[in-house]
Amino acid sequence: MDFGVGYFPTHDGVRPGEIARRVEERGHAALYFAEHTHIPASRETPWPGGDVLPQKYSHTYDLFVALTAAAEATSRLRIGAGVCLVIERDPITTAKEVASVDHLSGGRLDFGVGIGWNREEMRNHGTDPRTRVRLFGERIKAMKEIWTREEASFHGEFVNFDRIWSWPKPAQKPNPPVLIGGGGESVVDRVLEYGDGWFPQWRDDNIAARVAELRAKADRYLQIQMLSVPPDPKALEKCAEAGVERASVWLPSGPWSVVEPALEKWEKAIGELVGR
Repeated sequence: MDFGVGYFPTHDGVRPGEIARRVEERGHAALYFAEHTHIPASRETPWPGGDVLPQKYSHTYDLFVALTAAAEATSRLRIGAGVCLVIERDPITTAKEVASVDHLSGGRLDFGVGIGWNREEMRNHGTDPRTRVRLFGERIKAMKEIWTREEASFHGEFVNFDRIWSWPKPAQKPNPPVLIGGGGESVVDRVLEYGDGWFPQWRDDNIAARVAELRAKADRYLQIQMLSVPPDPKALEKCAEAGVERASVWLPSGPWSVVEPALEKWEKAIGELVGR
């Protein structure tokens, strides 16, 4: 098992390229950026994390701008989306952005994707929350067609286009790993249908059972990564025992004086795990 970090790349915190460079220098395997195009001021949908939504959710840079800066600042670090809200994005444009970052980075992109939690945010992008899961699946499948075919077409319930040309193609073949976020009951089916791996948030009660279920049903290799793992060697040990291949912690957004202590705490937990 290796280790990474997640970060909301806000305009008032450590810049995307700078945090990527520092994370790479300290020997971590990967860096994931969160995505929200905006946060509706009505705040109708409750945030799953508590009563008060942190400011960083509405202050992030554009995901692919941040990923490009991270790619240019590093040479070995895996960079990725943790996660990209594809139900709020045009699939042809997003396929182009994913392929461009993967090509520019030399094949270092992990494409984490999710359906999101904020219903007003979805609606502002023209997405009906009631059909978002079907929309999500079609957009992933359509992007895979664009990445892997010289002349791509797609016809579905929500996504329709006749023959198109789109380059560059991703450096990774057949495409950057599509890591399906989420931890609901139906997520295993989504991973099996069109994912290259599973990318859930940390849950300490049933990690091993869920991973075992996915492995038992899969007819191909699937990556298992975990986000929001606490900086605790016991949590890391649970991940390793369950077969998680990469565990990542969320770092706070802000200046380096805020980020560094949290990163050091994560590194201490890793050290305690591997030193046993």
